Amino acid sequence: MSDVIVIQARGEARVDSRVLAAQLGNRHKNTMELIERYADKFKRFGHLPFQTEVGSRAQGGGKAERFAILNEDQAYFLLSLSRNTEQVVDLKANLVMAFREARERTAVTDIQYLPLYRELHEEVRALALRAEQCGSKTPERIFHINVNKAINSVMGLASGERGTLTIEQRLLLTNLQFVFRRALHDSLAAGDTHRDAARKGKEAAIQFVQCAGLFLSGRNAA
Repeated sequence: MSDVIVIQARGEARVDSRVLAAQLGNRHKNTMELIERYADKFKRFGHLPFQTEVGSRAQGGGKAERFAILNEDQAYFLLSLSRNTEQVVDLKANLVMAFREARERTAVTDIQYLPLYRELHEEVRALALRAEQCGSKTPERIFHINVNKAINSVMGLASGERGTLTIEQRLLLTNLQFVFRRALHDSLAAGDTHRDAARKGKEAAIQFVQCAGLFLSGRNAA
């Protein structure tokens, strides 16, 4: 049985009913009928959101599929409605691990990642101001975008991948934000141009990954 994928919906860890149905070896239609039949009981454990997604077919078009996004308690309640087969027991164990990892990722984000992210972008504002003083007409938002792209590049991340990082990768990203910010700060304090400061920030991040970060990244060196 493969790992359960937990998503973040409005800051809360949740799991797609289609994922649970597939892991149970059930038709999703049957799982949805069960959720809707006991909807009042599911709602005792929190908001019960439904979404609709249009599937694709080879000949074009597709039928809209309705599915539920369940929180941790709702997911366990759904499994409690199934007989305790070996498959169900395995899925319960996978859910425990998936939601625990989601909580750990949230803890890293709340305690470390977000504060350092804000500090980094405070320094990026100073970088944009230095650029303006040097005659640049580039809007400040572009500097923020470029710094995020630079850090993603160092980690080998594509746009939109930050939300899928493991705990180890998120810790590395958090440290890279600190390293990049510190290099920007020192370079600007030394009177460097915005181009030199941005270059030194990326170089410091690359050096950090090469010296100390590869074992955290979970990715092979280029």
